[in-house]
Amino acid sequence: MDNRHWIAFSLVRGIGPAKVRRLLDYFGDLTRAWSATPAELREAELDRRSLDNLLTARDRIDLELVLKRIERLGVQVFTWESPDYPRNLLNIPQPPPVLYVLGTLLPNDEWAVAMVGTRRASPYGREVARDLACGLAASGVTVVSGLALGIDTVSHRATLDAGGRTIAVLGSGLDHIYPAANQKLAEEIARSGAVISDYPLGTRPDSANFPPRNRIISGLSKGVVIVEAPEGSGALITAEFAAEQGRDVFAVPGSILQSSCRGTNQLIKDGVRPVLGVSDILEELNLTLVTERKEARTLLPADETEQKLLTLLSAEPTHVDELGAQSHLPIAQITGTLALMELKGLVRQVGGMNYVTAREARAAYRVE
Repeated sequence: MDNRHWIAFSLVRGIGPAKVRRLLDYFGDLTRAWSATPAELREAELDRRSLDNLLTARDRIDLELVLKRIERLGVQVFTWESPDYPRNLLNIPQPPPVLYVLGTLLPNDEWAVAMVGTRRASPYGREVARDLACGLAASGVTVVSGLALGIDTVSHRATLDAGGRTIAVLGSGLDHIYPAANQKLAEEIARSGAVISDYPLGTRPDSANFPPRNRIISGLSKGVVIVEAPEGSGALITAEFAAEQGRDVFAVPGSILQSSCRGTNQLIKDGVRPVLGVSDILEELNLTLVTERKEARTLLPADETEQKLLTLLSAEPTHVDELGAQSHLPIAQITGTLALMELKGLVRQVGGMNYVTAREARAAYRVE
């Protein structure tokens, strides 16, 4: 797949997800949009500032040089059109059109939990982060964080030490690891997981970059755990994004005398679920069978029977007898397939042999 013009547009200041969608809707693809005349771009409702930025970028950018640098650094590029674009992230409002990736993103990374918190972590916060990350890794859950010092670093390191997968999301280009103290950690993460950014190569760390990247941390995950955070912490911005994206938010309770715990304690006071152990996260997010689901996905890819049942199921409970009548399949085949689909997280039994599609399956297969 040729991503060159997706990459090109990611280099244009002021053209984000909404404008990329508008250009795709108007031109059909970004190759045509990149070479469009100013008049055509105005007809596509590109505002004046974005139009000026685009015209300047087209004259300034040596796209072939950019592509060679990406290849030389071993960076993968994923777009909305890439089959391996992370499913969780694709289903948030305005997902990033382009992701730059060092390492490997796997389908099983959809079973992910984000862990974030203060850079000035206390010994208590570090110990809790280490314990939760190890527990998630042992359960086959991918841990997502932001590579910052403090809670993020502890979460990444503990996951790696436990033999698990972790994903680091940057607020800079992949050639500008921040903080620099975590350069080696980032390299280690890339070898067994992934370091990703929606910022193009050459983007230096900037305070304005980090709040927007937090939507990616939460978007990649089923839920977000705030381990330790004072009032006004960037971790609380991640919690806000998570709530807007329909993700579950968890907070670790801390001392009422400790300023670094005021943000998390306030979240709990406001109704966020407190975390007293990793089982609270796994049970609430239905992640207790991740290992079994991974094995089921590996052993039995989606087939025609699964596809047919997914088209017949919805958010409303449907009895297996009704599925049999509509699909003209033997009941034994239906119940056997549904059992495997439940392990994969595609469907859920809601009692009395009634089934519904899981939220993730509805998003992925557009089942209504």
